[in-house]
Amino acid sequence: MNRDYPLEKVRNFGIIAHIDAGKTTTSERVLFYTGMTHKIGEVHEGETVTDWMEQERERGITITAAAITCFWNPTYVPKGADGKPNHDSLFRFNIIDTPGHIDFTAEVKRSLRVLDGAVVVFDGVAGVEPQSETNWRYADDGNVPRICFINKLDRTGASFERSYASILDRLTKNAVRMQIPIGLEDKFEGVIDLLKMKAYYFEGNMGIVIREEEIPAEYLDEAKKFRGELVEKIVSEDDKQMSDYLEGKEPTVEELKATLRKACIAVKIVPVYAGSALKNKGVQLVLDAVVDYLPSPLDIPPVHGTDPKTGEDIFRKASDEEPFSALAFKLQNDPFVGQLTFFRVYSGTIEAGTYIYNSTTNEKERLGRIVRLQADKREEVKKVFAGEIAAAVGLKSAKTSHTLCDENQPIILDPIKFVDPVVSLRIEPKTKADQEKMGMALKKLSDEDPTFIISSNSDTGETIISGMGELHLEIMIERMKREFGVEANVGAPQVAYRETILGAAEAEHKYIKQTGGKGQYGHVKLNIKPLEKIEEGKKIPKNVKRYDDFEFVDSIKGGVIPQEFIPACEKGVREAMERGIVAGYKMVNISCELTYGSYHDVDSSEIAYKIAASQAFQEAAKRARPVILEPIMKVDAVMPEQFMGDVTGSLSGKRGAIEGMEERGQLRVIHAKVPLAEMFGYTTAIRSMTQGRGSMMMEFDHYEVVPPQVEKTIVESRK
Repeated sequence: MNRDYPLEKVRNFGIIAHIDAGKTTTSERVLFYTGMTHKIGEVHEGETVTDWMEQERERGITITAAAITCFWNPTYVPKGADGKPNHDSLFRFNIIDTPGHIDFTAEVKRSLRVLDGAVVVFDGVAGVEPQSETNWRYADDGNVPRICFINKLDRTGASFERSYASILDRLTKNAVRMQIPIGLEDKFEGVIDLLKMKAYYFEGNMGIVIREEEIPAEYLDEAKKFRGELVEKIVSEDDKQMSDYLEGKEPTVEELKATLRKACIAVKIVPVYAGSALKNKGVQLVLDAVVDYLPSPLDIPPVHGTDPKTGEDIFRKASDEEPFSALAFKLQNDPFVGQLTFFRVYSGTIEAGTYIYNSTTNEKERLGRIVRLQADKREEVKKVFAGEIAAAVGLKSAKTSHTLCDENQPIILDPIKFVDPVVSLRIEPKTKADQEKMGMALKKLSDEDPTFIISSNSDTGETIISGMGELHLEIMIERMKREFGVEANVGAPQVAYRETILGAAEAEHKYIKQTGGKGQYGHVKLNIKPLEKIEEGKKIPKNVKRYDDFEFVDSIKGGVIPQEFIPACEKGVREAMERGIVAGYKMVNISCELTYGSYHDVDSSEIAYKIAASQAFQEAAKRARPVILEPIMKVDAVMPEQFMGDVTGSLSGKRGAIEGMEERGQLRVIHAKVPLAEMFGYTTAIRSMTQGRGSMMMEFDHYEVVPPQVEKTIVESRK
């Protein structure tokens, strides 16, 4: 079985943005214009294809990333005599519509890890908003090429230039206008293409007919000026074109497009487009830009991984001839077919009915069925090729970030890293029947979402659920009730505090137990200190095991502790860190060095060294100035000017640091850093303070040492 579309005609991209910038509306237009739907679903009517969960339709927000496969014939490619596109001119789009709310940021992060490009949507009134910056940072981390689409230019207060300036100011200096709008707000009619120097209007049913005209006279001077800037930006990326341009010879449109494509793929230029998805203006030209400027799987560097046996670096090219390798990036429970494992194939091919090897868990299982996804609908396929995105039905061992590959040529691909949750809730089943179902439901939900963590308090036996925010946990509890029929009682939200040390200390502990027969003997000496950042490019020594928030250094010389007991020492330290010192919270950012010890030929055991290391760590930590850390949130409060004083005073009263203010059309925005502990229920408070006209966006920023009086309160509350 051969592939339907050559790799150069495949585009894997995501649609990302701040909440309410119009991502899902844009996705619905894409489905309509590519022929996947015959009717456009609107978010406000609860009829969209990509927002298919009940909670998404009720709330009008995207919660889970939805994958869509569709086909696009660029508008500049002529159709056949029957009015239909030729198969050879079609491009296959694998699109993921991602959530914009900060509580579901994991969906964006994992989607960007497996996509080759992104269309970043901005609200034409608000411009760059907080989640736009977070998503942009994720895309920067993955070096993902981007196209910007300034949407909602039909709204009152819309300004293309102000939104474009906010991109230059807050995201990247590499952005460049590809279009300018014809009119704004209720006079928004169409767009001017600065490369072709033509005006485009969108007519007929849902703007499906694109009319090309000469640029209206009143926009000609402005268009010429901005075109000059665009051409200069493009030719600066090509030495020959630059020298020709300086000699007065301008490259052709096709030559400029070819140079721009290379620069966009290298993330040296970010093209910016204009339109209104809701009013059906401009979306088709953004799809043309995806074809012209975003990469195919052939344009991205080979994927990096490591050999599970030797740890050596391995690179796999996007080719059907290479050994099979794929990354599982999302799990989803489907009420009809069971668990779906979404995966991106980086190299090779895989067929339904064959066996698949999970190199992360060293397990093998049969791949029964493969489906391609049209949001909530499934199309069964027999074979998946390099560069494609699909989902496997019924895999039991695969989880998010696991590598699926050829057993004879194994590879472990770089995993997706997620941020730790910052809000926790106590949860308990309402009835005995619910108790049995709750464990299974929570496990399935945490498998789906790596930022939804389940733990239990060993002292009280309570189940604790942790997530990225109040809305995140609220949605999970709702899903548990609707999808699994589990009713639960829920406690008040709790802050996920952490503990750390500010100083260094040393401790030694001998664990000796004699109870008749074989005894227990473990003896260790530890040094602990705050964890230091690793300089970029610096190699980690072989005797150091480095994790995100912990480092274990094995400095044992001369076998005073046998090598087989060293892992038990590390385990003991890690268990002590989980229990904390000050108030029982998990400890982070600590470097622990095992420097000395001794052993007994008969009585030494793993459990003895584990206990000895745990006790030594606790003794050292008590002398190393232990402190409690609290999550500090980046808060953006938006309100009319007359309420600024009230909101500023309110945030300051919550131990907040005001970092700046800005105008956003008729509204004002306050930027602040505020402890999470002070922010529960603040969304309601800001609404009542501003007569329902204010709103707030909050995301995790960093951890900070709590003030002494706050620490005292926290410690007392834990007793």
